[in-house]
Amino acid sequence: MNMTSNPRRSDVDQTLRKTLAARHAPTSPGAVANALTFGWRALLKIKHMPEQLFDVIVTPIMFTVMFTYLFGGALAGSTDAYLQFLLPGILVQTVTFTSIYTGFTLNGDISKGVFDRFRSMPIWKPAPIVGAMVGDTVRYTVSSLIVVAVGFIMGFRAETGASGIVLSILLLDLFAFGIGWIFTTLALTVRTPSTVMTLSWLVLMPLTFASNIFVDPATMPGWLQAIVGVNPVALLVTAVRGIMSGTVTAGEIGFALLAPALVTAICAPVAMYLYGRER
Repeated sequence: MNMTSNPRRSDVDQTLRKTLAARHAPTSPGAVANALTFGWRALLKIKHMPEQLFDVIVTPIMFTVMFTYLFGGALAGSTDAYLQFLLPGILVQTVTFTSIYTGFTLNGDISKGVFDRFRSMPIWKPAPIVGAMVGDTVRYTVSSLIVVAVGFIMGFRAETGASGIVLSILLLDLFAFGIGWIFTTLALTVRTPSTVMTLSWLVLMPLTFASNIFVDPATMPGWLQAIVGVNPVALLVTAVRGIMSGTVTAGEIGFALLAPALVTAICAPVAMYLYGRER
């Protein structure tokens, strides 16, 4: 018997065609949804690469404890006094160092060919990069909270309380997100993740150690004080110390955000151009 002449089969086919014709095409996710998806992807990668947690957990604890008890008495007369001075600087150093991983993990994806697939997908074009940076913002926040927790155990107290800590972490996240565009651009121009890491350290080490993180610039030679005075890391440390002590000014916060704003304005378009071109 010919199945196509079966009236019942014909009715089913007609019903199926009507159902499919009336069905609306699913709405494509927007830019925010795309970015959040890639942000979640960045966090899931930590599950498969737990060694990335070393700089988030171990390094801030090590620096805080080591510098406080090794140099506190010599530099400030007591470990308690030095901890009040040091901890905001360690916060800045920790988040700044952690920002390297944005470019490091991005370059790893590129070298494996993953981003070639992302470029071919019908998604918001900047989503893979912006999403990765948004995901890393969670990493910055976790690093900051660990430093604060260790500092509280050791005796650190912010005069502005919880509100000062929250505002400080927000400022740190904004700074790291902006500075991270440098390492994203670098990741799109070099061949290996190890090269990204090496070149990034060459940038960050002078910025963090030629600053006011560990000592008062007043004890430095005049030429070094001039360098520290325009160092973006030092400006951020000044703002974070001011927020936690309740003495911050709008100008200090503005100067702290100037460098990341300029980096974003310059490097973000360059990074997106490099990402979009054929490799």
